[in-house]
Amino acid sequence: MSGFTCATCAEKVSVDTFAPWRCPNENGDRHHVLLIDENDQHVVESHHNPFIAFRRNMMWWQFAQARGMSDERAIALVQSVDDEIAKIGGVGFMTTPMRYQSALSDHLSFDALGGVWVKDETHNVGGSQKARHLMSILLHLLVAEELGIAPWTDATERPTLAISSCGNAAIAASTLAAAAKWPIDVFIPEWAGGVVVETLTALGARINRCARQSQDPPGDPTVLRFREAVNKGSIPFSVQGPENALCLDGGRTIGWEMARQLAQENITALDAVFVQVGGGAFAASVSRGLSEAGMKAPLVAVQTEGCAPLSRAWNTAQSDAHPAQHWTKHMWAWENEPVSLADGILDDETYDWVADVAQIQRTKGKVVVASESHVVEASSIAPQTTSIDASPTGTAGVAGLFSIRAELSNTARVAVVLSGVRR
Repeated sequence: MSGFTCATCAEKVSVDTFAPWRCPNENGDRHHVLLIDENDQHVVESHHNPFIAFRRNMMWWQFAQARGMSDERAIALVQSVDDEIAKIGGVGFMTTPMRYQSALSDHLSFDALGGVWVKDETHNVGGSQKARHLMSILLHLLVAEELGIAPWTDATERPTLAISSCGNAAIAASTLAAAAKWPIDVFIPEWAGGVVVETLTALGARINRCARQSQDPPGDPTVLRFREAVNKGSIPFSVQGPENALCLDGGRTIGWEMARQLAQENITALDAVFVQVGGGAFAASVSRGLSEAGMKAPLVAVQTEGCAPLSRAWNTAQSDAHPAQHWTKHMWAWENEPVSLADGILDDETYDWVADVAQIQRTKGKVVVASESHVVEASSIAPQTTSIDASPTGTAGVAGLFSIRAELSNTARVAVVLSGVRR
């Protein structure tokens, strides 16, 4: 079975550990991150739900097995949660489609031998890929609760879940919390409103608006208030690896699915996979999943010119043999006000930069900073050519493809994930 290893201090955390959120040596600054150990075994079973089809590769399932839960009971637990999710949102977890997009490929002047394959996450739970990251955390908690490992005795004593987000992650977290009947605090920017807040309210989330306070250190005030809640006992229900390492577990299912779907078309390698980067867990997880499934696919991590802390870190970290040990040398809060139409990736820090850098190096990829004009163009062209109603954030990977199209041959095969529905 796998476990976790801290990229900063090499501390090992066993897979049978309850609540393996952060490195035991982490001192409050979140400059440690637990990464999932390498595992050569990749087992796939036939099932529409990725948390059942790929369960044997996943940390939540290995935790359940190590603590004595049967495989049958673990499967039943996934199905019971999925049934409740479907009652709320009309759809549970499923294998999302991935298809060759001829119109988008033609628009970009690829030859018939090459082109663009698009993974569509817009119809997933909560309308994006975010719920995949969070489901592993929820299953870990439910396993622990059922086996009597959790420190609370029953559902009435559950500690509150907490997340900082103003968009898809908040909706995904609140959907899963509602399905499990688990209380949740969502920490959002002071200015947030519209359909996102309406959806959170309908799902029963407790909304906390976070103004920047004069004594706050640099960084996102929603993250600061979220961390204060965690310090008081809330569970980090987060899509940021340094806050909760298990979010990197479920995110890998996207890469595993992509590799399986491409293999059905006799494709064993890609020239690039374009993934937008805000907090960074999405890109790291997709790339890690592809690698574990044996698919060669250089990761092209895409940021916008209005907020590109990963690009800055990539430029300095490449020559550092142990970049995680020199965290503040490579990653710090973006100094300027983050601005882009792709507002869902304006994290002023790339929290999972260590995992991103590792995968970029592993796959011989790169970081691309897309111009705002390409972000705007992608937000229009991608939905028109694919008939997928993705948001400007969800199409930001396409903006990265536009940015470096001239570097790719006409026969190149590339993939993009359209990751969130337009709201």
